[in-house]
Amino acid sequence: MRTGLIERDTKETRIRVAVNLDGTGTYEVATGIGFLDHMVEQFSRHSLIDVEMKVDGDLHVDQHHTTEDSAIALGQALAQALGDKGGIARYGTAYSPMDETLARVALDISGRPWCVWRAGFSQAKLGEWDTELIEHWFQSVAQTAGLTLHVELLYGSNNHHICEAIYKGFARAMRQAVEIDPRKGGAIPSTKGILGG
Repeated sequence: MRTGLIERDTKETRIRVAVNLDGTGTYEVATGIGFLDHMVEQFSRHSLIDVEMKVDGDLHVDQHHTTEDSAIALGQALAQALGDKGGIARYGTAYSPMDETLARVALDISGRPWCVWRAGFSQAKLGEWDTELIEHWFQSVAQTAGLTLHVELLYGSNNHHICEAIYKGFARAMRQAVEIDPRKGGAIPSTKGILGG
């Protein structure tokens, strides 16, 4: 089993995140931000990556630290579980429709973090979650997991649908990318013999 466990304790947040890349999409998520919980649950269910995430953050200040640190820890746990990345498919792409909305997510577990974000929201909050933090969540995951990540909203008007389509697209792209390809025989999927740098 390819698993990762990160425990992160700062003056702003106390976090425990565990993942299993070879799971079934089971989850236990409690960040203190309801809509963020819902999105991480969607990520787990549609990627089939088991996710346990517990965050005790300084929500009396605002939601920034909890959002950012949950993403940092998730990315670190994913990177830990991937190890040297031997045998993985490496690339993943998904078109993700939700009613009137269509999102596209493409990613490469390259070890070279980059996030291109071409999406936006027309309201300031989803539930109690500040929508300006959603892009930052993806930027933070990409940085710590070592992803080249492209997120695009092709069209859509309902903010809930936009956010959910993006998270589900991310999940399905990650499911493709972390899969072990038996034809590779455990080889690193790069002519350099290493991913990153």
